[in-house]
Amino acid sequence: MEELDIDDRGFFPCGCGYQICRFCHNRLLSEEFGGRCPACRRLYSEQTPRWKLISPEQVAKIKSEKKAKEREKREIESNSRRHLANVRVVQKNLVYILRSHDYFGQFGRINKIVINRRQGGSNSQHPTVGVYVTYTVREDAARAINAVDGSMLEGRVLRATFGTTKYCSYYLRNIPCQNPGCMYLHEPGEEADSFTKEDLAAK
Repeated sequence: MEELDIDDRGFFPCGCGYQICRFCHNRLLSEEFGGRCPACRRLYSEQTPRWKLISPEQVAKIKSEKKAKEREKREIESNSRRHLANVRVVQKNLVYILRSHDYFGQFGRINKIVINRRQGGSNSQHPTVGVYVTYTVREDAARAINAVDGSMLEGRVLRATFGTTKYCSYYLRNIPCQNPGCMYLHEPGEEADSFTKEDLAAK
């Protein structure tokens, strides 16, 4: 049973004092449900519903209690998601490629491309370029990986694999995300594709 709305708090359809909302009352009046009070089984048709005035103080108290319950619910849900802050989830539509390529678009429609350029190690004269390509369709990402991984470019081997992403900070706090273009996760990822930072470092 759901909590009664403020508009229904003063509605008493039966003399026994058992309360239901007006919507349920109208349904019970139909022939299908017999038109009887769920508590005392008296016919509603033999009674006149009563209305009890709710004072402004009571209305304020009800609203305050409702807000407190909603806040408590959000906190509980937020706490249940806190452990996901350091989790990274493999995205089947996100491809990570070590070195740039000019023809990512040939594999499918692209939502976003991010390029990270890092200087190579002490024994390397070449910078390392990481390209994150997010495809609209995960099958296109798989085709890109199959085509690019292990291929050669300017004498160097390209490596491609599914990329990972993290959970949106709004999702972790159980708040609607304000960024319509947010690329982070807003729903639970597959357990088999989820790893902590420690798990990734150990791979």
